[in-house]
Formats: sequence, structure tokens, C-alpha cells
Amino acid sequence: MDRGFRILSHRRRSHRFSQGLLTGKERGMADFEAIDTAQVLEEGLAALRCGDARLAQARFIGIADDPRALFPLAQACRSLGDTAGAQVALGRLLARQPGHVAALLMSGDLLGDGDVRAASAFYQAALANANANPAAVPATLHPDLHRARAYLENAGPLYEAHLHARLESAGIADMAGLPRVAHAIDLLTGKAEIFLQRPSSFYFPGLPQMEFFPRTMFPWLEAVEAASAAMLGELQAVLAGDAFAPYVETHAGRPPAPNPLRDDPRWSACYLWKAGAPVPGIADRCPATMTALASAPMPIIPERSPMALFSKLTPGTHIQPHHGLLNTRLIVHVPLIAPPGAALRVGSQTREWRVGEALVFDDSIEHEAWNRGTSDRTVLLFEIWRPELSADERAALTVLFGAVGAFVDEG
Repeated sequence: MDRGFRILSHRRRSHRFSQGLLTGKERGMADFEAIDTAQVLEEGLAALRCGDARLAQARFIGIADDPRALFPLAQACRSLGDTAGAQVALGRLLARQPGHVAALLMSGDLLGDGDVRAASAFYQAALANANANPAAVPATLHPDLHRARAYLENAGPLYEAHLHARLESAGIADMAGLPRVAHAIDLLTGKAEIFLQRPSSFYFPGLPQMEFFPRTMFPWLEAVEAASAAMLGELQAVLAGDAFAPYVETHAGRPPAPNPLRDDPRWSACYLWKAGAPVPGIADRCPATMTALASAPMPIIPERSPMALFSKLTPGTHIQPHHGLLNTRLIVHVPLIAPPGAALRVGSQTREWRVGEALVFDDSIEHEAWNRGTSDRTVLLFEIWRPELSADERAALTVLFGAVGAFVDEG
């Protein structure tokens, strides 16, 4: 066969492949002397290793129906500057193997800065598949995955700026009054992760997934906060005694809690209400605190609730991420001693404690806390019903939780 004719024929096939127009017959004519698929594949790979991308492309186009040829074909096309051909090969490969990490990465590379949104989608898919099965990812791809992460970190602010610019052009510039919209943008741009309720004991369906709740939802909270100074005086009197014990304790007849701070006084508690009853010797010494708690919608369940305590965290202590028992309640913190560097993360949001400013949060969502300050952090902690629960639902849950407690006790 005339060499000039073969070169011209190959260039025509390459162009038609790039346009996605190559027929099966044409793919079979990649080389007149081709023997079988395995041999042609090896010839193409050998050419690619030697840097002869033109010959490699010719070999792979001839067996493009074989998925093994598609990624090296994309590599050959890319080396030749044939972006369209590489994208066609990658598209065919991903149609068969959507989780092909290398193909997803190269797809993102080919888009580059020309289509940031599409490139980001390919990089995100590559990272997700790599994270799902890290053992299947060869070490040679690790630098590319690192580069994809860096690309997404740089692209995120551009995307966020674009979204905010559109909002501002529509007269919506102040996100302070739209915290849920701001949170949604953070989720969309990858600044925040989605965290959902995962209570360790009891899940009630259909409740909104909220991490921190606006204080304005609870009109009674203002009176509780107003009593902060009086509560602090009572706390200081209690601190002078020996009323605090480890928050997480080992109980006889029950498996030990898998908590690094179990039986550790660095995270300690002094209960005012425990197992549904005031704690003698503590409650009567804290009348202002008990009066403030009376205004809160705390569950009343025999031998279970109310529950209220002073929670103390010493400097350098870290409460590891965990989930609460129930999603039918919210936890309220009223900070009484709050040094700088002490904070609470619930889901994707982190808040520092500020004296007299209550935090209301769903502890069935993953949360953690730390005290990186130089003095103890102490809050008044208590539980309340979730406001979305109807009176009938609260009544039913009261009976249900009482039955659970009775079953455990009888068992």
C-alpha cells in the first residue's frame, strides 16, 4: 500500500473519529496488516511508550470498539493536540465505566479553564470515586488527584463570587438576613458538607435538618439569658464544692461508652435535673437557675426528663465528633464562663460560646467541641422539645420513651 495514501487515509479516519463519525468498517481499517486486537493493542501501547503518538493513535482507532484501547487512545490524541478526539474516546470509555478515575481526571484536564463548571464536575466525580475505593487507585494518579483538589479549591471562590454577583444584581446583597440561602451556597460551592440527623438511639422522621436554630424561634429564651449573671453566681458557689463528676461515666451492668473522655474529669458535669427529678443539694442552691429553666419547654418524662446540668470543659480538652441519642429534642447551651478559643461545631457550622448568648442545636447531627483557651469553659446545658412536634406527638413520645425506659429497667 502506498505510504502517502496510508497517511492520508489515517488522517481522514482520525478526523472522522474526532467528530464521532467513524464507522465500524473504518475502525477495522486502521492498519491493513493488523492481525488481531491483542496484537494491535500491544503495538499501540508500545508506540505510546516510545513517544510515537501518531502511530499509537492509528493503532487504537482501529480497535476503538475495545474498551481497553479507549484511554490510551485519548492519551495519544491529547499528545497530538487532538482535544476533540481525546474527548470522544473518554466519552465512550465513561459511558461504559462511569467510575474510571483516570478518564474523569483527563476529562477535567481537557476542559481546563474553558468550562470551569464542567471541569469541576469531572474532578469532583474523580475524587468521589477515588475516595469510594482508594485501594483501586494507583499511586501514579495521586498527584493528579491532588491537583484536582487544588483546582476545586481555586474554582470554588470564582463560582461563589459569580453567584453572589447575580444575587446583588437582583438587589439581594445582604446574606445576614438569609442564613439558609447562605448555607445553601456554601454547600453548592463545596465550602460546607451536608450533615444529617443520625441519632444513636431513636429517629423520628420528617423533622427539618437544621444544625443551629435561630434564637428568635424561642421567645422564652430571652428570660433565660437575662438570668445569666445570677446563674453565674450560683455556678461559682457550686464550683467551690465537689459537685462535678465526669460527664461520661461507666455504669455497672452496661457496656462502657466508646468515648475517649469516659470517666475523665476534663469533661465534667454538675446536674440540677437528672432522670426527671431535681438533684438534692444542687437544685436548692441554684434558685435563679431553676426558675429560668422553668420557662423552657423541657420534656417531662418520668425517670428520664427534665435533664439540666452545668457542663465544664478544661483547657486543652477536645470532645470528639459524635451523635446524640434522639432527634426529637434540641440542646440548649447558655454560656456562663466562655474563654476565647472555646467553640462548638455542629455539622458544617462552628460557633464560639459567648457569655449570656444561648446556642440551640440538634445534637443528633454530628458535633464536637473544644476548649483551646487558658481557663475552664462552663455552660448551662438542658434539653427541650423540638418546636416542630405537635402536642399530640409530644404526648405519644412521652409514653413511648417511658415504655422504653421501663423495658430497659425490667430487662
